[in-house]
This record gives sequence, structure tokens and C-alpha cells, in this order.
Amino acid sequence: MSGPLSGVKILEFSQIIAAPFSGMLLADMGADVIKVEHPDGEPWRLNQQIVPKESKSFISLNRGKRSLPLDMTQPQALEIVHKLLPEIDVVLINYRPDVPEKLGIDYESLASINPKIIYCENTAYGRRGPESLRPGYDIIIQAMSGLMAADGKIQDGVPQQVTATAVADFSAGMSMVWAICAALYHREREGIGQKIEASLLASALAIQTGRFTVVDMTEGETRQEFIENIGHLRNAGAPYEETHGLLEGIRARPPGNIYYNTFQTADSVIAVACLSNTLRKKMADALDLYDIRFEPDYDPQSDKAKEFGEALSNKAKELFTSKTTDEWIQILDRAGVPCGPVKFTEELIQDEQVKANDLVVDLDHPKVGKITMVGPAVRMSETPLEAKNASPTLGQHTSEILCDLGYDDEAIKQLIENGITA
Repeated sequence: MSGPLSGVKILEFSQIIAAPFSGMLLADMGADVIKVEHPDGEPWRLNQQIVPKESKSFISLNRGKRSLPLDMTQPQALEIVHKLLPEIDVVLINYRPDVPEKLGIDYESLASINPKIIYCENTAYGRRGPESLRPGYDIIIQAMSGLMAADGKIQDGVPQQVTATAVADFSAGMSMVWAICAALYHREREGIGQKIEASLLASALAIQTGRFTVVDMTEGETRQEFIENIGHLRNAGAPYEETHGLLEGIRARPPGNIYYNTFQTADSVIAVACLSNTLRKKMADALDLYDIRFEPDYDPQSDKAKEFGEALSNKAKELFTSKTTDEWIQILDRAGVPCGPVKFTEELIQDEQVKANDLVVDLDHPKVGKITMVGPAVRMSETPLEAKNASPTLGQHTSEILCDLGYDDEAIKQLIENGITA
């Protein structure tokens, strides 16, 4: 059996994270992804190199692809792209909006050669607006999208980035895959290609839909007042922590939320997640805790409620330290309370749940040897996804691809010597 995108050919002009991640997911689906990068290698290939021209960053984002280095500032490189294009289904690109046109690889230029092309462009801020031509990376998008402030980590008086992963980059990569698959389906029905515009900013906002949404009836005035107060504090030169403190006024949480939280146990940390009163009552019963908030006359705004919430939180914290995480999981599982241990990513390669779902793959890299990484995130019964091979070395497939286009060995050698490819 082959993947759902078997036979689809993708030309990827990409670097760093978002588009490379998207291309890798599409390759797992069976697409033939040709990655175009500069003959010296893209920045992520050169980042903290393990061996020359190979880095963990690059390896983790480019499996299953074929490598065709091209210096796109050279006319001969564009000629190669034009020769490839009739057989290409999707162009995937993440350059600043003005760059593709300068290089001759913008949608209009490529669609004039292959009108059925699906052209997926990812930018930092979107193609329109005052910020459109500015460079942007994950940390900047986290800052400008509200993610950083919403996360709430403050150190030395300033907000800190979400460091677990490049949130905007990876969410944008998945957005592109979703859109490309939809466009391929539309082309299958209607016979036409199209241009897709994605951005780091759009994806960062999309994953904050709950926080972004305003119900005017209940919070319109509060939200506007918040914005005005922010302006006043900034004009007065107030420190960030004071400005951030305004969030408490519009996003106040009930004091002592023990039901969706983490707790230190006798040996590690456990997370619990009770998002309904039914589950909250089960947890309270399992811990033998009385919660006044289940009473019909409970007033969440009262001083009594605040004091009680704090006392309940302290009691729960103390209680959880009396047993190990495994012991608590047994107790809470019996009670039907969703819970789980806090683990480190580094532990999960050996995790039984992870392995049982085939989420770990071992691949052989021609330069660095065995690599172990997370495999495809979804399973399909009739068209299974596959991590076919490790990321390509720079120029690994140059001769293969150019030979298919009619270039002989001497012509390929000349292109390499002239720095057009590698």
C-alpha cells in the first residue's frame, strides 16, 4: 500500500521550521518532495552542525525528501525550476512576500507555466498590511500575537517566550498541510489550481481562538477598558509587570482551582483535568475534600469564596505529597478522574504508550548513522503514512533529479562547478 499523496510531486523552497515541517508531513503521506535550498545549505542545516552540513535541527524537519540545491539568484537555476514545473503539483514556499517575485518563483510566474499548480506561501505576517514585508520569526510572532503575554512567564521584568516548541512555526506548518490537501481535493473535482496564503501570525491567532473571541454582551466594555488602560500605563512608562497585571481584571480565575492543575507528589508531579462539575465532584470525593463551590447558594465573588479557594488549594497540595504519582493515578483512575504523570520529552522514546502506537521511528542517515525520531502523528487504514528515509544530505539527489530532466553528466558537472547547484 502507498500513502494518500502517492504520485503528488512537491517543489519546496524552504528554510528554518514552518515550511520544512509542512513538507515533511506531506512526504510522510507519500508525496515526492524536492527540497530546494542554497548550494551552501539552508540556515537550519548549518545550525549547530553535528558533522559538516548536518544538524539535528535540519534532520528533525526534513525526512523523506529529495535534495536539489539551487542558487535561485542565477538564471540557470530558474531554468531548472521551469523544466521541473510541468510535473509539479504543489509549490511550497516560505520567503518574505517580496522575495519570490524577485527570484521569478512567485505564483503568477509559475502558474503561467503550469496553471494547475497549487502554490502555498507562508509568510510571517501575511501578504498585506504595514508589517507584511518585515522579517519575522517564532519569538517575534509569539510577542506580536499575544502568545507570549498570555503564557505569563516573566523573568527580570520582561515576558519570556514559550520555549517548549516553536508554537507559531509548527502550527503554521500544520495549517499549510491542511490547506494543501484541501486544494488538491478541489483540483481533483474542478481541475484548477490556486494560491494558498498562510502566515505565522494567522496560525498563532488561530490556536488562541478562545482567548481571541469577544462576546460583546459580557466583555466588550471590559476589553475596551483594558486596552485603554494599557495605553495609559505605556505612555506613563510603567514596567511590563504592571501592565501585565491588568490581565487579572479580565481573565480572573476562580481562586483555588485544584481541578485543572498540577501537583507535587511524594516522588514526582501529577496533572489532573476535570472540566465538568461531574468530574470535579468525583475528584473531590476521591480526595475526601469538601468544596463549598458545589453548594447551590455559592457566590464566587464573595470574600468567603476567595478564602475558601486558597485554603482548599493548600489542602490539596499537602494531600498530594502523601502518596507517589503511581499511587494517585490508581486512586484517580478508579474514581474516573482524568490524570497523568508529568514526563520529560527525553523519556518518551522508551514510553510504552508511545511505542504501542508506533510513534517512534528509527532511520539511517548517510552521514550521522542511526536517528530516532517521532513518526507520523496519524494512522490511515488504507493509505498508511510512512517515514520513508532520513533527511537528505545536501545535493544527495542532484544528479538523479537533473538526469530525469535531460541533463547529462557533463552539464551537471558544469552546473556544480559554476555554483548553480551542489
